[in-house]
Amino acid sequence: MSEAMSSPETEQLALLASRPAWARVPGYLRLSGPGWLQGAMTLGGGSAITSLTIGAVYGYELLWVQPLAMMIGCIMLFALSHQTLSTGIKPFEAMRKHVSPALAWLWAIAALASSIIWGFSHYPLSAGMLEEIIAVGTGFSLQREAGAARELFLFALAVLVWMLCAYTAWHYGAGGRAVMLFENAIKVLSGMIIVAFAWVVIRASLSGQVDWAAVLAGYIPGRLPDDAAGVTTVMAALGTAVGINMTFVYGYTLLDRGWGRAHRELSRWDIVMGLVIPYILVTGLISIAAAGAFYGSDMSIEGKLSPAQAGAMFADAGMGPITGRLIFALGILGMAVGSLVMHMLCCGAAAGAMFGWENHSTPYRLALLLPTPAVLGVFLWSSMGAYVILPTSAICGLLLPIAYLGWLFLNNNREYLGNDCPTGGKRLVFNTAMVVCIVVVLASVVYSTSVAMGWI
Repeated sequence: MSEAMSSPETEQLALLASRPAWARVPGYLRLSGPGWLQGAMTLGGGSAITSLTIGAVYGYELLWVQPLAMMIGCIMLFALSHQTLSTGIKPFEAMRKHVSPALAWLWAIAALASSIIWGFSHYPLSAGMLEEIIAVGTGFSLQREAGAARELFLFALAVLVWMLCAYTAWHYGAGGRAVMLFENAIKVLSGMIIVAFAWVVIRASLSGQVDWAAVLAGYIPGRLPDDAAGVTTVMAALGTAVGINMTFVYGYTLLDRGWGRAHRELSRWDIVMGLVIPYILVTGLISIAAAGAFYGSDMSIEGKLSPAQAGAMFADAGMGPITGRLIFALGILGMAVGSLVMHMLCCGAAAGAMFGWENHSTPYRLALLLPTPAVLGVFLWSSMGAYVILPTSAICGLLLPIAYLGWLFLNNNREYLGNDCPTGGKRLVFNTAMVVCIVVVLASVVYSTSVAMGWI
């Protein structure tokens, strides 16, 4: 990472920093990037099904859970960006040298494993959404077929998705202009996803299905669910807002972009614009639409509502096939594809860190393809369905303290940060915020375990 190489951008950042906050937004939006990749990663199948479950099963009552989960993740990512951009040291090396080699390896292995596991739900999800789009757009459909023909059709669609994702990840690995092109594509994709779900909610609102007073009340934290399924849903929200694989790959995308000390303020704006705002908007819109259309129905949908089923139910609820199935499917497909590309990049970063492979080398690029076997998930989808997503998300939530505790130690390690180590009131505020985040995550782990074991 070289500041000299980015001196025109550094000068532009210095000029932007002298302007009022509102006047910085256009410039920061144009220069932003890694935060949008985090947004693409978190807005995947886990977030979609967790949001559907929150709205369909709990109405507007748990709308506050996902914004809270994102606030926790946001604070911790602020800490990581400050550390990485201040030192230029790769996160795995920092964790290994200054905290614990065992913790660093556990972090990398957890990130790698979760990125591969998630593919087994995301490829079937992507194929299913493509199938929906083809069915609505052309009338061709094998959805009523139960034999090998439909499974092979879904497999072919999953392979097409894999080819797109692999091509994108492989060329992102070339660095330079390919990085910026991919980040700009993610910005456009994120905007399209927001528009798609906003369209769904507007149609639901116009048909009288949304209680906006209850929506506002739902963003005020209230009681936690005391049943195992409800606790799993809350844990899934914590696990999908900022997952363990996101915590690993973020620092590497910062370094891939060539960012350094001068980009520290930009990185915070980048996280807010690219991750926080899109996540809160998209997950909130999905939950609101699901609450308006499905909450209070006599259907057994707890933890089992797949996006394809939801799209059909939205259509039956009065939104029509274009909004209920086509637009909704396009939004879910965009979420899944963006997430799958980031899973590949996480595998490359984690494997490269553990085995010392140079970024963009042949072994690194081959590691990008580690999630490839997950394409076979389409053959397991009829038995797994959406059932696996909430438990997988919850397990990812259990792993978060690994990264969070490491970052807290690093944030107070003067040998690592030197003069960039927070001091005085700033240190107190930052450490307090990080400790609160860790306590909340650990408390959720203890609470979920207690419910699962029947202790409470």
